[in-house]
Amino acid sequence: MTSETRETYGQVGIWSGALHRSRADDAGKAAIVEAVAELEDLGYGTLWLGGSPSADDAAAVVAATRSVTVATGILSIWNHTAAEVAARIATLDASARGRFVLGLGVSHGPMVPQYAKPYSAMVAYLDALDSAAPPVDSGHRVLAALGPKMLKLAAGRALGAHPYLVTTEHTAEAREALGPDALLAPELSVVLDTDLDRARTTARNMLARYLGLPNYTDNLLRLGFTESDFEGGGSIRLLESLFALGDAEQVKARARQYLDAGADHVALQVVTSDEGSAGLPRAEWRLLAEAFGDEL
Repeated sequence: MTSETRETYGQVGIWSGALHRSRADDAGKAAIVEAVAELEDLGYGTLWLGGSPSADDAAAVVAATRSVTVATGILSIWNHTAAEVAARIATLDASARGRFVLGLGVSHGPMVPQYAKPYSAMVAYLDALDSAAPPVDSGHRVLAALGPKMLKLAAGRALGAHPYLVTTEHTAEAREALGPDALLAPELSVVLDTDLDRARTTARNMLARYLGLPNYTDNLLRLGFTESDFEGGGSIRLLESLFALGDAEQVKARARQYLDAGADHVALQVVTSDEGSAGLPRAEWRLLAEAFGDEL
């Protein structure tokens, strides 16, 4: 990682599944524009569009901001062809393309009828991006890599990896697999609630949907968790390993653990009891920005 790349991403960003213009009504579109402009002003290094966004969704966020890095986290390779994505990115002006990063993933078998040979499918997708006119080069794409093969691919064919739902132990292993030069930008889910029992309930409500997806559970099993950790929405050990629970200072300390384990950047996903990841928790984003201060 060069110092220029580190500065481009910043140490801390925001991951949100609510920044999809294509899924919003007129009021929702206006709210997204206001929210991303504020996130940029707050100083976050990168805005990650979660929840399988399109290139159009990302382009809208780029248009609503001035200088912040905008990334898809993650665009599913099954939902959009490489040619379509490359053509849309080509419509951005040069300065906008320079701060857009295409995060790509293979999604999950239970969610994708055509799911097959995900590694080979990703290789073919990257080949198609390389041959597009103009290409989406490796310096402007990251992969949702969890396992060793995909991490190796992320190091060789992309800027690096953007793992989702991972522990600090995974971050350390990913850094070793990627080598010292690749970007490592894990997502970290955050519940800003000092009532620990209530925070755990919020975390479990969010986590439950992911515990039915083998890509995540297989990765957690590789890390030493057991099937019993997945029962009831997740054991306390699992929650404490995957989430930051508590006040903003506790979130800051958890993010520091990921950075110390080898991450270059941490993408914070605020999860709330009433909205999950579907809303725009702007008050929480402000609290976190105040806590991190110059470390953003």
